[in-house]
Amino acid sequence: MSVTPVGIREFRAGLAGYVDSDTPVAVQRHGHTVGFFIPVKVDLTAERDAFAAAAAKLDALLADEDVDAIVRDFDALRRGDA
Repeated sequence: MSVTPVGIREFRAGLAGYVDSDTPVAVQRHGHTVGFFIPVKVDLTAERDAFAAAAAKLDALLADEDVDAIVRDFDALRRGDA
C-alpha cells in the first residue's frame, strides 16, 4: 500500500475526504513529513447492533419503573436536594 504525501493545509482542508479514504497519507510541512494519517474502517453494523442491544436492556430495566419518578429523583440529586 502506498502512502500519499499531502501538505498540512491541504490535509486540514480535506480531512473528511481523507477519513473516508482507504489510503494512508504522509502529512508534510515545508516538504518534510511531520506525521502520518492512517484511516481506520469501523464496522458500523456491529456498533449499531451493540447500541440496539443496550437500548433493549435499558427498555427492559425501565419497563416496570415509574420513569417520571426517576426523572424527579435525578433532578433532585442534580440540584443537591437529596
